[in-house]
Amino acid sequence: MSHELHSDAGSVYSLQSGNGRESRTPTVYDYPEVREDRIVSALSGKDPFLVDFDEGDKMNPLNWSMAKRWYLTFLGGMLVLNATFASAAPSGLIPQMEQKFGFSDEVGALTVSIFVAGYCVGPLLWGPLSEEIGRRPVFLISFLFYTGFQVGCALSQNTASILIFRLLSGIFAAAPLTNSGGVISDVFDAKTRGKGLTIFAVAPFAGPALGPTIAGWLAVAGVSWRWLFWILVIFSGVLLVLTFFTFPETYKPVLLKQKAQKLRKETKDNSFYAPLEMHKESPSQRAEKILLMPFKVFFQEPVLIALTLYLSFVYGCLYLLFEAYPIVFSEGHGFNAGVTGLMFLPVSFGGAAGVIVYIAFFDPRYTRFVQEYAPAPVPPEKRLEVTVFAGPLFAISFFWFGFTSYPHVSFWSPMMAGGLLGFSILLIFLSLLNYIVDMYLMFAASALAANTVVRSIFGASFPLFATQMFVSLTPRWASLLLGCFALLMVPIPFLLIKFGPALRARSKFSPTLPRGLPNDSPEEKGVV
Repeated sequence: MSHELHSDAGSVYSLQSGNGRESRTPTVYDYPEVREDRIVSALSGKDPFLVDFDEGDKMNPLNWSMAKRWYLTFLGGMLVLNATFASAAPSGLIPQMEQKFGFSDEVGALTVSIFVAGYCVGPLLWGPLSEEIGRRPVFLISFLFYTGFQVGCALSQNTASILIFRLLSGIFAAAPLTNSGGVISDVFDAKTRGKGLTIFAVAPFAGPALGPTIAGWLAVAGVSWRWLFWILVIFSGVLLVLTFFTFPETYKPVLLKQKAQKLRKETKDNSFYAPLEMHKESPSQRAEKILLMPFKVFFQEPVLIALTLYLSFVYGCLYLLFEAYPIVFSEGHGFNAGVTGLMFLPVSFGGAAGVIVYIAFFDPRYTRFVQEYAPAPVPPEKRLEVTVFAGPLFAISFFWFGFTSYPHVSFWSPMMAGGLLGFSILLIFLSLLNYIVDMYLMFAASALAANTVVRSIFGASFPLFATQMFVSLTPRWASLLLGCFALLMVPIPFLLIKFGPALRARSKFSPTLPRGLPNDSPEEKGVV
């Protein structure tokens, strides 16, 4: 029997030799574990030389220890926190910078907006590039340059230099925003991915909320604005060192390419190849693919367009607060920069409460869905239940903030409205980011890149008109307007729950089982 198996495998071996690949000496049989895998592949009708992860393969990130996977998730979250903290941090020190450089309030707001504008450029490169060369090189390259540009900000001597370095910082800081979500999809399956994404979802708004608080107290203490950027240099430098020494590659296609290279070297057999090596492309073709992939995914996916619109509005409103809070709390209640910065803390605390609610209630609920739908994947629409709950709360938080923002009303009320705002933002981000990752998986980085670009356009533009809006309309009517726009977003998850399965079935980029396959029927499982 053993002889017959070897003969069969050997005949397949010979056939593969004559199928367009160069001839070879069958030294692969000197490696029993490789030989057995190739025989199984041959007898199952698969290409025995197409490399994949074996069961229990230690190279597979899904088989790494839970402690290692959570560490990588935490480190990825800290990279995002650093980038988003840097985006809003100068807002508390703008008056000091205006005195130094002599620029206007509008240019002062631009120091925040131009950093976020960098997010519009960076994801177009970093997301698809990570799908070509891997997550680790992208993190290292981007954060090395990002740290250097923070040094440039700290040493700037004129308005032009500070704005240029802020823009460049934003471009390179966009890498973790785009790729950390991809890392989570690499190391967690759908059952556990939701918890991992809590860290990724907290960072994009926890950083901007903490930035003005720290900067405000630096201003009250009389510390030079330059020290803010030196703090960012230290923060990013520590993370760069940790990434270099402790962050391995996590992207499956790149890991399979490394495995194929290792097999070719060990067996002296050049027949082994990875999926990433199947199609050879010229440098120009690869560059075109890297730069255009986010646009291809975005413009061909109505689901991604709808989700991006929702997340972009939410993100823009978060950055709008950096201009609105000083009007309500500094001008209205007479607080200094440090105390006004403290008013942002409930936004972070609300986000923390959102994490607790998600882990305690929504994540166990999703675990039950995993068991119910097994062995098929859970339809991504199940992720949208969280936004169905949080969307109306997001609108209510603006009504609450606006109509209690009178100077004669206690500051506690508009401040606590920020808690509900942070709570709802966190849950909306978690829900929709989970949906994007679940729906696009291998294209998650490109989908998140497109999402980040559009989201960042909103984040960069909202602060530029926030001051005029809140001064001209008053905080009451400005908040009412934002709340009404938020209400217009509420139907989006309901529509996707109803029509999402049909849209996924027609998607070119979603690997999710199409509607009609076992355990993926919305009617059978109560999705609609």
